[in-house]
Amino acid sequence: MDLTSGAPFWIIRDGLPAVYPKLMRDRVCDVAVIGGGITGALVAHRFAQEGIQVILIERREIGHGSTAATTALIQYEIDSSLCELIERVGEAHAVRSYELCQEAVRGIERLATEGGDGCGYRRKKSLYLASRPRDREVLKQEHDARRRMGIEVDLLDPQDIVQRFSFRRPAALLSQLAGEVDAYRLTHKLLAAAIPGGLEVYDRTVVSKIETNNEGVELITGEGCRIRARKVVFATGYETPEYLDKKIVTLTSTFALATAPVDSFEGWGEGQCLIWETARPYFYARTTQDGRIMMGGADRPFATAHKQDKLLSRQTAKLEKQFTRLFPQIPIDVDWSWGGTFGETKDGLPYIGTVPQFPHGYFALGYGGNGITFSLIAADLLLDLFLQRRNPDLEIFRFDR
Repeated sequence: MDLTSGAPFWIIRDGLPAVYPKLMRDRVCDVAVIGGGITGALVAHRFAQEGIQVILIERREIGHGSTAATTALIQYEIDSSLCELIERVGEAHAVRSYELCQEAVRGIERLATEGGDGCGYRRKKSLYLASRPRDREVLKQEHDARRRMGIEVDLLDPQDIVQRFSFRRPAALLSQLAGEVDAYRLTHKLLAAAIPGGLEVYDRTVVSKIETNNEGVELITGEGCRIRARKVVFATGYETPEYLDKKIVTLTSTFALATAPVDSFEGWGEGQCLIWETARPYFYARTTQDGRIMMGGADRPFATAHKQDKLLSRQTAKLEKQFTRLFPQIPIDVDWSWGGTFGETKDGLPYIGTVPQFPHGYFALGYGGNGITFSLIAADLLLDLFLQRRNPDLEIFRFDR
């Protein structure tokens, strides 16, 4: 599947941080990870930290799938609000999901900022805007639900919003816990940190066949090389449905752009907080460490629609107009625009765990608007599964929920 089109900002900005070989010989390991994006890197890094022998393989170059296209807003908030999630999965699972996402935001910050390269990570606040007057009551109920579980969040009324920002909205939720990162750099940083401990990384290596037996799995590459492993982790994102016999995700095309550095952020209060809205599909915006503005949204219902050049141009122009309506005093010059594949689940939660047709397979599928935080959650849960440590949180993200 063509996961991206146009010119994804991160690849152009960061270039090629590292070079990895193509697999050209048979190998044996404890765990094989298929997928060299941020999800695969988080999983491989977590397992390698425990002294587990891991081999990661990627069909493209490392980080050149969905990770190249992500705008990497790091939030505990998911595409289903806490109130919606309570109705869909029950209060216990909904509250625990939001708690895990808060822990993951802090975990991503630690991983990004430890050592010399901070991967562009910056702590931010997050502003969730009411798109319509009727959403005011929705946000009030959401505010109250989050407060009950101890989340630090404020409900802003129209006057509060006008005093802090250059736009008017019926209401907004201002959360204190959020961040922004360069996920492409973080992917390479995690792999670099784990390689001295024994992680092997191969890119441009296609898995053409997977065989299972009582001992585990055997992956056969297009060149005929074999990897024998006790378990295999599918960190293959939006290309994973080909491995499953059940539809678990709805794929669409989404669009994004990055501007040239701007001179000022007039009207963008709260330290240039992350911005998103209640409308679906929603518009969102963030800044970068070098003073650019990144924004996205304008989703279309077909998973490969972003490959159409005219549509890419039209949808990114739509994003520009949405931004200008919010911040008319910030002139922008678009440097890069791109499209990518995006997926949503029925409840906004990821799928993490096992399925019957792959007895030695684990799945880390961080679908939704905050797939990076979901992926860190998956890394911890799958490690417990591999080490046969009981973790009740696996129940929340099971495939048959």
